[in-house]
Amino acid sequence: MEDWKSIEKEYYMPVFDRLPLVIVRGKGSKVWDEQGKEYIDFVGGWATCSLGHCPEVVVEAATEQLKTLIQVSNSYYTIPQLKLAELLVKNSCLNKAFLANSGAEANEGAVKLARRYGKLRLGGAYRIITALGSFHGRTLAMTAATGQAKFQSPYTPLPFGFLHVPYDDIDALKEVVDRTVCAVMLEPIQGEHGVIVPHPDYLMKVRRLCDENGILLILDEVQTGMGRTGTLFAYEQFGIEPDILTLAKGLAGGLPIGAVMAKENCSCFKIGEHGSTFGGNPVSSAAGYAALKFIIDNNVPQGVAEKGRYFKVRLEALKSRFSFISDVRGLGLLLALEFDSDIARRVTMNCLEAGLLVNSVKANTLRFMPPLTISREELDQGLSILESVLSSKEETF
Repeated sequence: MEDWKSIEKEYYMPVFDRLPLVIVRGKGSKVWDEQGKEYIDFVGGWATCSLGHCPEVVVEAATEQLKTLIQVSNSYYTIPQLKLAELLVKNSCLNKAFLANSGAEANEGAVKLARRYGKLRLGGAYRIITALGSFHGRTLAMTAATGQAKFQSPYTPLPFGFLHVPYDDIDALKEVVDRTVCAVMLEPIQGEHGVIVPHPDYLMKVRRLCDENGILLILDEVQTGMGRTGTLFAYEQFGIEPDILTLAKGLAGGLPIGAVMAKENCSCFKIGEHGSTFGGNPVSSAAGYAALKFIIDNNVPQGVAEKGRYFKVRLEALKSRFSFISDVRGLGLLLALEFDSDIARRVTMNCLEAGLLVNSVKANTLRFMPPLTISREELDQGLSILESVLSSKEETF
């Protein structure tokens, strides 16, 4: 058996804080390591495995496309790309779509589109307001857009043009809107900051502020889209519509993809002003179409809402039992458990040993993003492991 950890140390750039686990196989809501040990997966590839690991509908679509057409230039039409764009538009409030490779690239495209709009229709306005605690991707511009210093400090000086204000604070937002601002870009829920859910009327107030000032509202739904929160898109739960929407993660059931969507009035790219070599790749697009159609046809978001409520009730029960749990929050199957001290990594390691994958998104917070198709029985199995870990370690925590 190969020593993959040593191979990684010798050949791979050390950018990931990996857990001591080599995953070799996955099916549904479970994965297996080299020794054949089984784990319940509450991480889901950072919310990418929307339909679980190796879902048949995605595997079949991607396999057939691999045998038919893998890649051509975007100088030509390809059917999977256009089928997915059509399906996205017909099931959203947006009118146009552009397919990219990732969430970071989708957000880059959204920022470029907003700046193009500002140049054409807002007298050259170019600045974009984002929130403290936000996360919009790992490219240099999206690092600048992200409102967390820990991601920014290694790469200064950063591209200019981004303003950061406290999340869920409409007054702070009002203070910085001026004629240089072309858009506000927000996550409906701040996943990477610990699953922070705003007050129910916050996004509606932001929408109104944008309308009053003639600027665009960009919603980064890279993590919250595709049924993750209990509706196909999270904006549906807040009673608003964005001007621009970004998607990725769960869109293609685990294959790399991203999407920028826009309303007709702000879809102002002209030929040659944006593009991508691999964006809208036939294989990823075919997988995306198959995954999205399955989500829609089988009303997966309704099941997510029901399972999410059950999951949250179970987490609230743990909070009632263990005094060191300080908060439970989230929507659908994007949930978090916060502790009153920095024990999340220790809990994560103990869960791993017991056969459960969880994500210590912050030093004091666990994030849960299981596949949308996870069964009630699998939820119970994973939650029982979590409860056992917390119970057995209660005195040390």
